[in-house]
Amino acid sequence: MRVNLLMCAVAAVVLAAAIALFVNLSGPPPAASATLSLRDVLNADGADGFARVEAPAALEFPRDHGPHPRHRVEWWYFTGNVESGAGRRFGYQLTFFRRARSAVQEASTSSWATNQMYMAHFGLTDVAAQRHVGFEKLSRGAAGLAGSAGAPFRVWVDDWSATTTGDALFPIRLRASDGAVEIDLHLTAEKPLVLHGEDGFSSKTRDGLTASYYYSWTRLNTAGALSVGGTDYEVTGSSWMDHEWSTSVLDARHQGWDWFSVQLDDGSDLMCFRMRHVAGAAASFVTGTYVSADGESRSMSAAEIELSTGEPLSAVARGPGYPSSWSISLPHERLELRLTPLVADQEMDLSFRYWEGAVRARGSRAGEEVTGYGYVELTGYQAATTAP
Repeated sequence: MRVNLLMCAVAAVVLAAAIALFVNLSGPPPAASATLSLRDVLNADGADGFARVEAPAALEFPRDHGPHPRHRVEWWYFTGNVESGAGRRFGYQLTFFRRARSAVQEASTSSWATNQMYMAHFGLTDVAAQRHVGFEKLSRGAAGLAGSAGAPFRVWVDDWSATTTGDALFPIRLRASDGAVEIDLHLTAEKPLVLHGEDGFSSKTRDGLTASYYYSWTRLNTAGALSVGGTDYEVTGSSWMDHEWSTSVLDARHQGWDWFSVQLDDGSDLMCFRMRHVAGAAASFVTGTYVSADGESRSMSAAEIELSTGEPLSAVARGPGYPSSWSISLPHERLELRLTPLVADQEMDLSFRYWEGAVRARGSRAGEEVTGYGYVELTGYQAATTAP
């Protein structure tokens, strides 16, 4: 779910850590490095005055492509699978997170003053080299250091950015670099916008008391360049964009989430996530969205999604036992899929640890073979007390 969806609130934890360090908002920001509990940031404690996601709302565009400062957490999430002309395959993640320190910005004459913090994560998976790297940037949303806007669309942290190149939302240009690792990609929409849940109201619990507003572009034609290991590659492929905002997306009953996005070669797309309950899989909350090849989408209840996991990954020796594979069954679509990582260790070991990686999808639809690629996000495993 980014949290993404969900998503993607995973790095809002880091934002809270930075906010704790940025006590003096009238001066330049100090360096920040800290790790907090996912629940400490994503639950409703201390969220007085913030807007709550309690019911469906009429989303408006381009306004809602931009920030929602009345809500405490927000993220713009880009993932994709691309390959060079010679067939070398890569996965990438570029995510921008916003977190508000308070519901109202206090008056100040300082250009550094803000109640908004931003963080960005950049990950790249080189399948041929069986290598994954992850990087992070963190800044306050002031003095031009970081920020976001809806029209024209732009979100950035330092020199990492997602920006529109014209009056319309697409194409969007993504740029990020760290040392010898760099991406410069152009994304154009192949399908319409998808509103998850009930017109964008995405429940995270069975009772609907915890929720976000959540929409996606599930298939974005992607072309551009990337550099890794001192070599430049021209690449093409497909990306996925999530945008999600809320004030709390994780309650005390849940440890974290498993989020899946899949783009199949027959043109259909799938998003689903499982909020892992402390009592185990039987109590966990599962939902998702299916998008047909012609762009028609429909929400799916837990009764329409069968989800299971493989044995823990042994390749992430320092990790907390992320699953090594996932099986997804959609009986209504007569679809059976098995997802496996393109590289086993795709953990983002930054201010907050989570697994975010490119996967291969193989399976069948009504007895016919179907294949594709996707991305998986796993959060909250460090705090797990029971097997998911």
